[in-house]
Amino acid sequence: MKIGILGTRGIPNHYGGFEQFAEFFATYAAGQGHEVYVYNSHSHPYKETEFKSVKIIHCYDPENKIGTIGQFIYDLNCILDARKRNFDIILQLGYTSSSVWYSLHPKNAIVITNMDGLEWKRTKYSKKVQKALQVAERLAIKKSDFLIADSIGIQKYIQEKYQKESTYIAYGAHNFNNPIPEILKEYQVEKENFNMIMARFEPENNLDMVLEGVAMAEDKKPILVIGNHNTKYGTYLKNKFEAFSNIRFLGAVYNLDHLNNLRYYSNIYFHGHTVGGTNPSLLEAMASKALIAAHNNDFNKGVLKDNACYFSNAEEVKKILNTVKKIDNLQFVENNYAAIASTFNWEKINEQYLQLFKQCLEGSSRRK
Repeated sequence: MKIGILGTRGIPNHYGGFEQFAEFFATYAAGQGHEVYVYNSHSHPYKETEFKSVKIIHCYDPENKIGTIGQFIYDLNCILDARKRNFDIILQLGYTSSSVWYSLHPKNAIVITNMDGLEWKRTKYSKKVQKALQVAERLAIKKSDFLIADSIGIQKYIQEKYQKESTYIAYGAHNFNNPIPEILKEYQVEKENFNMIMARFEPENNLDMVLEGVAMAEDKKPILVIGNHNTKYGTYLKNKFEAFSNIRFLGAVYNLDHLNNLRYYSNIYFHGHTVGGTNPSLLEAMASKALIAAHNNDFNKGVLKDNACYFSNAEEVKKILNTVKKIDNLQFVENNYAAIASTFNWEKINEQYLQLFKQCLEGSSRRK
């Protein structure tokens, strides 16, 4: 198969979840003998035309110069280039800034869209932008040949709102099995004597709710708050909780070994996300043998099932902090770790994508 992957800033990953998936899947598919192309922003630090047998196509991306509107121009440039390539399959990752151009996708290629999360629900967007994102979502669902949902919650939403079928294929993670306790010294914490939360500083990730619970709890273990807090919302949270010395705002941490060890040795790992599909940081926490306390919603429960503590408000966070210890809930930890190996492992997920592509091609051939 000749496969084109659009919708990311490019590989190797220097940005986020879709870029990480694109890197893992593209190199896997190329290793299986398929001809794979990934579109990279011209500003991506990797300037070569090939990466681990994957062909890289660099397209002009003015986002750094003109802001968010530049994403639309970049997506347009990628789609226009794809018209020259005679792809069998175009895998479109996300739709936020690309769906307005869907009618320009090459007609002889099968367009498969991974719908990502419910972008229009993000509270950082104005009402006007949220409505525009709902239009973009509707366009992507209408114009795509096939849809992928990376969570059961997203699949259910697509079916109920649009009466459209989608294929559920989860996100993935790698099991972590190399703990290094010395790393904890750098963060001035001790094994299972600290809690943590890691998220983008956005209201829908419920950092405020979790930290309110921390502020009310009798248990005063340190909580490490990881993520870029140099934002308006980050400033608000730092000011609100500045009197609580056990709430430590660390900023962003990009060292994966450090993150894995912090998750592994934490007492409770809080996951407050409410918008999106299978969240990569949640899977990484599972893969790092963290005991997880998650916001009570369909997306999180679809992944964790009964193997987590759940909260819906600050009082419930407080109760978890006062009563729950990792040492008493190791079965949750082991069940989640096993789920990464059996369900959320990258090799299985990559093969599911390839199988879907083959089925789509075969179905298209039969219809001709």
